[in-house]
Order: sequence, then C-alpha cells, then structure tokens
Amino acid sequence: MAHVPNSRLYRFGPFEADERTGELRRQGRRLPVPSQPLQVLLLLLSRPGGLVTRAELQQAIWPEGTFVDFDHSLNTAINKIRDALGDSAASPKFVETLAKRGYRFIAPVEVIDAAAGPQTSGTTAPPPAPTPPAAGESFSEGLLTQPHEAPRAPHALVRSLLLLLQVMYLCFYVISLARLKSVEHVVSAAVSSYVWVVVLVIVTAAVGIPIRLYLISGAAFLPPGLRRNFLKLFPVIFLMDLLWALAPFLLIGEIGFGLALGSTAALLYSPFAQRSLILMIS
Repeated sequence: MAHVPNSRLYRFGPFEADERTGELRRQGRRLPVPSQPLQVLLLLLSRPGGLVTRAELQQAIWPEGTFVDFDHSLNTAINKIRDALGDSAASPKFVETLAKRGYRFIAPVEVIDAAAGPQTSGTTAPPPAPTPPAAGESFSEGLLTQPHEAPRAPHALVRSLLLLLQVMYLCFYVISLARLKSVEHVVSAAVSSYVWVVVLVIVTAAVGIPIRLYLISGAAFLPPGLRRNFLKLFPVIFLMDLLWALAPFLLIGEIGFGLALGSTAALLYSPFAQRSLILMIS
C-alpha cells in the first residue's frame, strides 16, 4: 500500500507528535511549540535511535538561501524542544546531543501510519540506564504546575509581573543590608541567638542579589535556557523566599503585627508565582 506522506503520528512517553496537524501534545493537550523546533523534533522522531547530523538538519529545515544564524537557530530549537518535553541536555530522556555531530532521539517511539497502521520502531536504541532527575525536576515533579499546564497570557504582562517580583526582593535585600543595625535591634528583641539570624540575613541577601539580577535580565531579554536554569535554581530560590517571607516582621514597629502577618502570608505564595510566570514566558 502506498505511503501517505506527512500522515504519521509519533508516540513516546506521555507525548505524541502529529505530522499531519503539526502539533505536539501531552496526554491530549496541545503544547505551544514553534514551527521550526517542531520540524526538528519530527525529523528526529523519524529516525529514532539514529544520528541526525547538523548538516542534515540544516538542509531540511534551513536550506541554502535561508539567511539565518544556523548554529544559534538550531540550538534555540533544541532548547525549546527540551523545554516542552521537560528534558535536559545533562541527563537526556529524549534528545541526546552528540557533540559537533548532531542529535539522536533515544526514547522508544511508536509510529502510527495512516496507511500502514500502528508499529513500534525497530531502530530504537535501547533506553539508557536511569539517571537521577535534575534538582528542579525532582523537586517539582507531581507537586507543582508543569510546563504544559501553564496558562497563556500576554507576554508583556507576564514579564512585567516577573520583573516587579524580582525588584521587590532586590529592594528587600538592599534595604536590609543598608539598615543592618535596625535589623539586629528588631531580631535581638525577639530571639536570644540573634547573631545567627543576622548572619543568615547577610548570607541570603548576598546570594539573592546576583540571582535577582539574573532573573531581571532574563525577564528583560528572555535568553535561551531561562526556564531550564530557573527550574534548577528553584529549590534554592524556594528556601530563600520562604525565609524572606518573614521580612515584614522587620518592620513590625512601623506596620504592626497584623499587617506584618498578612504580608508574610502573601509572600509565601511568591516563589510559586515566579515559577508559573517563568513557565508562561519561556
């Protein structure tokens, strides 16, 4: 029976990629993947377990006469594929990088052809030995919003909210360091071992300032890998934000106990809000 071009459906893990509609779905829900990364993914899926060279990808997706920075475009496309699949270059579950040569799809793939019916790829390489998930993945898997679950919103609004959150924390750090004597006075009135609390404020502020500057630049310029880097940093950011949720109590003399408690309760949601905003823009 003649093959019907562009009619195959690839299934791997919880995902399926449809050549006919040009869609990537997870458990039936469409994932927002741009056209070129999806074309790269489909080409990798068509040869599971086999090397697809950079030259082949360039010829298929960016043929001669296409005026783009090929290396940057391909790297961006691979990063977007990995972000959509929740994959990692360091411990790949789906797309493996072969340095200076190309890429290989390493997960088992079921191919459903409109003409020939379902079949399992016979060229699929044996699945790699299990590797521990990245820190951000193990922390968030099954507990927090996953990339495919993030709602859609105007990018300008999402980036503005993310920037405001980072500026807020940056102000917390800078003001606390500038008013360290006042911080020491407030803390010493509340706890006996106040020195360790002051040291904790200094250390977390010193660590938090470069992290906030990175996220401010990330929200402004959206560099490739922003989502992946944030998810790796998220356990650290989460713990720091829980500690700094108590920052309103440093102003308890000015704002009172009730407002300090209410502000702390609101700040406890902040790390989850940041994570959702990152997933929505990257």
